[in-house]
Amino acid sequence: MRKEIVEHRATARRSPVSAEWLDLDSIAHVQLTSEDPAFPIENALGTSPERNERGWRAASAGPQTITLGFDAPQHIRRIFLHFIERETERAQEFVLRYSSGSETDREIVRQQWTFSPTGSTQEIEDYAVELETVTKLELVIDPDRGRGHSLATLNTLRLA
Repeated sequence: MRKEIVEHRATARRSPVSAEWLDLDSIAHVQLTSEDPAFPIENALGTSPERNERGWRAASAGPQTITLGFDAPQHIRRIFLHFIERETERAQEFVLRYSSGSETDREIVRQQWTFSPTGSTQEIEDYAVELETVTKLELVIDPDRGRGHSLATLNTLRLA
C-alpha cells in the first residue's frame, strides 16, 4: 500500500482554483481613459483587501476603458471582477475583450447588471477561460448604459 500524509490547510480565504493570481504590477502596463486620483487603478489590480475595498473610480462620467498590455504573452485561465455601487441606482454594462497572437479584440463576455442601494449593491463575476498567448485584455465599462451621468467603478480585477 502506498500512503502519503498531507498537511491539512485552511481553505476559508483561499481561491477555489489552485492557480495563483497573476502579479499584474510586474507583468503588465495599464492604460485608462479616466481616473479619480483618490481612487487609482492600483487599488483594483492589487491583491490587498483594503485597497480593493476602495477600488478604482473614473474622474469623468460615461463609458471608460481599462486596458492591460502584457510584457510577454500570458495564458489566462480565470478572470475575476468585483463591482460595488452603494449610492446610485444604475444599470451598468461591461465588455471584456482580449487580443492574442492569433486574434484581435475578441469578445469574451458582455454583461449587464442593475445596482440598487436598497437591493443589489455588488456584482461579482468569476469566469473560467482558456486564453492562450494573451497580449492585451480590455475592460470597457458603461456605468449607466449610455446615459452619461454616472462614474464607472471597479473594486477588483484579478487574473489567474
